[in-house]
Amino acid sequence: QVQLVESGGGLVQVGGSLRLSCAASGLTFSAYAMGWFRQAPGKEREFVAVINMSGRETYYTHSVKGRFTITRDNDKSTVYLQMNSLKPEDTAVYYCAARRFGMRVSTAANDYNYWGQGTQVTVSS
Repeated sequence: QVQLVESGGGLVQVGGSLRLSCAASGLTFSAYAMGWFRQAPGKEREFVAVINMSGRETYYTHSVKGRFTITRDNDKSTVYLQMNSLKPEDTAVYYCAARRFGMRVSTAANDYNYWGQGTQVTVSS
């Protein structure tokens, strides 16, 4: 079975940093684009960042540009989200997602085939 296991969430103060990890198994990791989405209570699930199959193309939602960095290590079947200069509005459950044959990036949640369980990120002022 395909499994995406997230880690690294937690509580951090405004301006702090956090690094999320998502370890994938049960799939050919290099054949998937990998994305991060987030959802705050009462809000729609929101695209955050995506990296294509090779890791040579990335895309971010405007609100996190310059603060967040998505990377991947295909040898470890792991995708990361480095989050710096965190703001209270970054508070959400963060989800890792995989998109099969993702040569092109996509911001649409329904384009992704597999999802992690989510990890809570709370930014406190």
